Amino acid sequence: MIQYGLCGRTLKHSYSKIIHELLGNEQYNLYSLEKDEFYELMESKGFKALNVTIPYKTDAYNLCDVVSEEAKNIGSVNTVVNKDGKLYGYNTDYAGFVYMLKRAKIDIKGKKVLIFGSGGTSLTARAVCKAEGARQCIVVSRKGQVNYDNVYLHSDAEIIINTTPVGMYPDNGRKIIELSKFPDLTGVVDVIYNPLKTALVLEAQKRGLPCTTGLSMLVAQAVRAHEYFFDVKIEDCVIEDVLVKCMKKILNVVFVGMPGCGKTSVGKEYARITGRSFLDTDVFVEQCGMSIPEIFEKYSEEYFRDKETQAIEMLCALSEKVIATGGGAVKREKNIELIKQNGIVVYLKRELEKLSTDCRPLSAGGYDKILELYEQRHEIYENAADIIIETHEDVAECAQRLYRMIDEKLPTLF
Repeated sequence: MIQYGLCGRTLKHSYSKIIHELLGNEQYNLYSLEKDEFYELMESKGFKALNVTIPYKTDAYNLCDVVSEEAKNIGSVNTVVNKDGKLYGYNTDYAGFVYMLKRAKIDIKGKKVLIFGSGGTSLTARAVCKAEGARQCIVVSRKGQVNYDNVYLHSDAEIIINTTPVGMYPDNGRKIIELSKFPDLTGVVDVIYNPLKTALVLEAQKRGLPCTTGLSMLVAQAVRAHEYFFDVKIEDCVIEDVLVKCMKKILNVVFVGMPGCGKTSVGKEYARITGRSFLDTDVFVEQCGMSIPEIFEKYSEEYFRDKETQAIEMLCALSEKVIATGGGAVKREKNIELIKQNGIVVYLKRELEKLSTDCRPLSAGGYDKILELYEQRHEIYENAADIIIETHEDVAECAQRLYRMIDEKLPTLF
């Protein structure tokens, strides 16, 4: 018999198991099921309690014996509890959605809202918008009255909510809409949580808009589901605590900085003490069979930069990694966006006189060349960084200090 878990069609990138284990539920597992398998499980009632995700939330609603008023108002169920053979359905997405908006300081009252998508999470978003007093709520879907061909007729929208999987891992970088065509925006919500910052949210941040992706919603709804699972009450402060612990576990730590500043050595040590894998974008570029100096000599810097961007795009879409980037990676704005989507960006600073220049084509001109590179790049490093750390001790001590800094600053970074 299944104890506790999450049911859906594709779950290999879900963070729900991590979150429920942080809540103390070691019996929580992921169950990827086809529709007939999901129906069979529900009808057999062979479980204690389950969360339900895409695409079975409305199916779960129809299969429960008793449905909460909140779930009735939404028309979908994401939490099912087996009480003596009777299935009780709840919707904790509603509470999660409200928490996400509040945390991001996004106010819906009196606003015109565009909701992209028509599935179960869209139903939740609509219910929340209605309860929070939205002036107008318009659903955008591929075949709906308002669709992707005519959506820009609603350029006066003030809030955009994406409930579709567009931009979700492994399709990082895709956007559902161009925010530049909505001049009145006051908030952007993307319920995707992997990556932590989607392309839509990164664009919103550039524009200085209140915005959020869906990890806070995921954690908040999981806490409420845990309450139903075990008939307990959990304080709201626990949501933030679990959220920070979850981010610390899943986020990449990505090093930027001058060539030879120690990104590889400090990165490897940080990976060792945290039990993570270490990845180096330069190493992935060199898999073509040539060293970086050889690539520069045979082709060009631009050719190298293209290969570097490909490596960054591949590696920074992952989670729970420690990643070192090349010194010039920040020269391309696209690279910075790729780095930030799932990572804490660490600018590793070192005295220019102590920078290593071995096998580094752009540092080969001696101190004057290094100084020139620094003048070109240091502001870019600083603007891209979430954490700036100066290396004035040995590698082990630097990695330990960085670990403490991330602990201290993470609650305020996202």
